[in-house]
Amino acid sequence: MKKILIPMLFSIAITGCQKEYAENPNSKTRFETSDALIGTYLDKLDSTSTSLEEKTQIACKDYPNEYKKNYMPALLVLSPDYTETELLKDLDTALDYYKSNLNIKCE
Repeated sequence: MKKILIPMLFSIAITGCQKEYAENPNSKTRFETSDALIGTYLDKLDSTSTSLEEKTQIACKDYPNEYKKNYMPALLVLSPDYTETELLKDLDTALDYYKSNLNIKCE
């Protein structure tokens, strides 16, 4: 499921943003940087060589903070078709998946 869900969310986000890139170069850069960092976080969450402690740090703090502070605001500028509520729901879905499958409990 995660192999389909996460790439699908990112491809929708990227496709929706392409038209707006030329008009919002700062948002484009912010989005691309944040998207790359989130991709790194997801790779670490999927990796068997990442410790549970690091996965917990990513799932509970790093990923949601990056998503809310950089990824989501840039995406909302680049693609006004999205709503904050919709994007927060997508974040919750992804985080719930990882927390459940990795047995992560956030404090």
